[in-house]
Amino acid sequence: MYYVYILLLNNNQLYTGYTANLKQRISEHKRGKASFTSKMLPLKLIHYEAYLLRTDALRREKFLKSSKGKKLLKQQLSDLLKKLNLK
Repeated sequence: MYYVYILLLNNNQLYTGYTANLKQRISEHKRGKASFTSKMLPLKLIHYEAYLLRTDALRREKFLKSSKGKKLLKQQLSDLLKKLNLK
């Protein structure tokens, strides 16, 4: 399985990533072992999607990092973002 995941960083920004081992990758983020997110701890996993094919997961990650994808993601997670006072 391959995963696209969304983290909520301590500065209230969303971070989108991709991995083949979700549990390990989230642990690395939380321990500060991922360079981009290491200065934005603590963080929280708020969403993930699973894919059978690596190419599908990478395509989805790339889309979610685009402006159109970010907009769609915020719509998709709107209830959660409202609950967290982030919208």
